[in-house]
Amino acid sequence: MSPWALVLILVAAVAHASWNVLSKKASEADGLVFVWLVAVAAAVVWAPLFAGFLIVTGTFPTWQNLAVISGSMALHLGYFVLLQRGYGTADLSVVYPVARGTGPMLASLAAVLFLGERPSPAGVAGIVLVGVGVFMLSGGSAKVGLKEVAPGLLTGVFIAGYTVWDSQVVSAFAVAPLMLNYLGEALRALVLAPVVLGTRRKLVLPVWREHRSRIVGTAVLIFVSYALVLFAFTMAPVSVVAPAREISVLIGVVLGGRLLAEGDMRRRLLAAGVIVGGVVAVTLS
Repeated sequence: MSPWALVLILVAAVAHASWNVLSKKASEADGLVFVWLVAVAAAVVWAPLFAGFLIVTGTFPTWQNLAVISGSMALHLGYFVLLQRGYGTADLSVVYPVARGTGPMLASLAAVLFLGERPSPAGVAGIVLVGVGVFMLSGGSAKVGLKEVAPGLLTGVFIAGYTVWDSQVVSAFAVAPLMLNYLGEALRALVLAPVVLGTRRKLVLPVWREHRSRIVGTAVLIFVSYALVLFAFTMAPVSVVAPAREISVLIGVVLGGRLLAEGDMRRRLLAAGVIVGGVVAVTLS
């Protein structure tokens, strides 16, 4: 893996774990309203950057660009809605590791089966270790059952879907990562607007007032974290990038223990050590 790709992935991991903590703290709010407000905030905050990109590069989205970006938006929409719903019923340290563990394993499998990528034996071992480690994080507790694990598993399916799809959008379809990222946020805001403003209008202002800082923080960090991953896709294959970015699980566990008072740190740190071993194996593959 390119050293620059690794740096991008590590910075993205910190940003990713951080916005998940913010989302968990807002989990008592209506999930659909929160997801919509985050998309709206992202579209507003990052509009000057996107406008500057269009002016400087002279690159404007084509109909093909909009079509493939719409596919990405649909997968991300399912991901965000399921993730927020999961945070409303279970701990961050359950939903986040299961989702992040299921996603890259399925994404790597899809990359091997459908994209013709062939990871080395070390890469395969690393993928397996990452999967084992993240599932260790969600096990070993009588409080964890199918009800708590299911949202993470379903979220992981969408993670796998958008990981493989978006890697093709920025490579095979040559869509600029910034364009994919920004228009995905804007389209999600537009698609959800009729539902939120039609059936949940009275909840919008209360959710905004109570969680304003979390909404804006999440909007900023989501954009930054995924933009960095998209750039990494242009430097390394998806079967390497997808598992390596799971270092965010380690960061998430630490943040969950420190900021959300979710204990059992000994078992979680042991599992995190397995993840780190997997990341090293994938990085060296």
